Amino acid sequence: MEIAGLPLHPLTVHATVVVVPLSAVVAIVFAVVPRWRWLTRWPSAVTAVLALGASWLSSTSGEALAEATPRVAEAIEEHEDLGELLAASMIPFAVVVVLAAWSLAGPTALVSGRGAQHSRIASLEKVLPAVLVPGSLGVLVLVVLVGDSGARAVWG
Repeated sequence: MEIAGLPLHPLTVHATVVVVPLSAVVAIVFAVVPRWRWLTRWPSAVTAVLALGASWLSSTSGEALAEATPRVAEAIEEHEDLGELLAASMIPFAVVVVLAAWSLAGPTALVSGRGAQHSRIASLEKVLPAVLVPGSLGVLVLVVLVGDSGARAVWG
């Protein structure tokens, strides 16, 4: 896969490296600071879905690039495995973030009261934030490990 003669993978990696950490940080803020949930609710859901798409596209384009250049297969084996793990872990991460955005309660800072949300599923009020924080940290660690292994494979 190419765009204007450039392999698609290096282009999509840049989107992944930006959107995945952004999504993780916004999800942590959403989970930890309930009074800001009105502000971070939909940005957390949207960035999580974008991060899922970017990581999937990076993984798919990376596989295509590896098939097109078989001489580097051994050098990028660890990077490929970690990339697949990141893409797979983004699925439950995005599902949890979207579920949290839909279900968690939060006040609003608007005088009109618009944007406030009551809990849709009360039992998830404590569970989802407790899952979101370690999930976000795990995704952050994975994106760093994938990037590091890719840089070592290319430049090492």
